[in-house]
Amino acid sequence: MMKEDEIFQPPWLQRNPVKERVVMLIQMRTIVVKAGTSDLVVERFGKPGPIQEIEGFLDMSVMVKKGKRSDEEEEVVVMTRWESQEAWKRWETSDIHIQGHRENRGKPKPEHVIRTEHAMYEVKKVKGPIAVSSKAE
Repeated sequence: MMKEDEIFQPPWLQRNPVKERVVMLIQMRTIVVKAGTSDLVVERFGKPGPIQEIEGFLDMSVMVKKGKRSDEEEEVVVMTRWESQEAWKRWETSDIHIQGHRENRGKPKPEHVIRTEHAMYEVKKVKGPIAVSSKAE
């Protein structure tokens, strides 16, 4: 059983050389789209990209909400986890990221997108599974 003063180390944090303190930033992007078009967003954010090469990028999850609010729209959430705010800033200020935004400047949003929302969260605590020791000894 894990002692109270032990810190759970999930796999992505085990790669972090600074293990004493959980410092992680989560970027949440909620994209509401017309019904039947969530796969377009999943495909766009699910394919390999340059974000994966940025130091401090941990992972990206693309999720579609179960149970629709209406027959007219679907909700997709893109959760990107970063080791730190500095890692996220490296991505935001990278040439490849800025170039992607320049190429889309002035273009209308895709027809299937109804609205988007963004939020950033700093992780304060991480709780994980407790290892169960074998009693067969």
